[in-house]
Amino acid sequence: MVAMAGGVAERQVATPVGSDLLTVGVEEEFLLVDPHVGSAVPAVDLVMEQVPAELRGQVEREFQTSQIEIGSPPGLELSSIRHSLGVLRGALAEAAERAGVRLLAIGTGPVDGPVPPVVDKPRFDRMIERFRLLVPGPGNNGMHVHVGVPDQETGVQVLNHVRPWLPILAAVTANSPFARGEDTGYASWRSVEWERWPSVAPTPFLTSHEHYERLIRQLIASGVMLDEGMLYWYARLSAKYPTVEIRIGDVCPSLDDTVLVAALVRALVATAMADIEAGRPPINTDHHLLVAAHWRAAHDGLEGDGVDVIDGELRPTWELLDRLVDRLKPELERHGDLATVTDLLGGLRRHGSGAARQRAIFARTGRLVDVVADVARQTRG
Repeated sequence: MVAMAGGVAERQVATPVGSDLLTVGVEEEFLLVDPHVGSAVPAVDLVMEQVPAELRGQVEREFQTSQIEIGSPPGLELSSIRHSLGVLRGALAEAAERAGVRLLAIGTGPVDGPVPPVVDKPRFDRMIERFRLLVPGPGNNGMHVHVGVPDQETGVQVLNHVRPWLPILAAVTANSPFARGEDTGYASWRSVEWERWPSVAPTPFLTSHEHYERLIRQLIASGVMLDEGMLYWYARLSAKYPTVEIRIGDVCPSLDDTVLVAALVRALVATAMADIEAGRPPINTDHHLLVAAHWRAAHDGLEGDGVDVIDGELRPTWELLDRLVDRLKPELERHGDLATVTDLLGGLRRHGSGAARQRAIFARTGRLVDVVADVARQTRG
């Protein structure tokens, strides 16, 4: 979750010329664990050796040697995103098994064990030298969704429009309730660990692309970032391509969850662009209220309460999600995603969030190795 300045999902310009639909690409980070005890293992090099040659361009090392990342090519159709990620997940799970480990789509490691070392790269060495013990646990694993925008000025306006709604999506993705062998009391412990880094924060309200770039220069000068790749706002612009990157979530346990979040993020960006074109201003939510909303999303997840950033009141997160989906329906329908999202939301209601599923397994068996086995099953699909 720490390392990438520009990942495998954003390496093509996102929106085809002549199309008014938005492309979407997804990056997913995974944990590599011991198949018997479930603790994280420094096995990324062994797994990379087992990845089929034709897929290696879509697989990368991440920050710690217990992590590995995949990325889908950007596309217009959710079905193509699902297919690409399904092929990559399956191939990576098999590669992990050949290397003697197991692949988990999980926010952070539930089983206690030694902290795996950081991948040996000069940039990572500089990060460790400056930030020292900020490296948390066995590895933080998130998902990043890239959506095409026409230019950077529009992208900055999109960031302003989407920022109030991101805590709801963070709650949807909550998938890390356990750490160091116990229930943390949070639905997304990854989010808590992630916020140790000083450049992690809700995206500020921005006046222009020049304002965005000036803030980056100032943050680098302050020392809280080595470079632009360490801009860990929950939504940011790509440094290389005309995309907005939404990066608030735990990696999702199943492909259904990932596809749902990708569809909602694309519709959120498309709705923002429609509001911009119509001259509707963004909601300038107070920074501290957004911090509170993100904390509540990490704590309660989907099954609890969330902060309504319109009035600051607590409401059931499912109520907030339903209201958001209603807001996004025109763009979900325009992109051909409404039926898929409706179906996937129904599944999410029945099965619960990733955090709820993990807790349900542990409640039945009392064994974290069973939680690990179930997440591995969902990961592979």
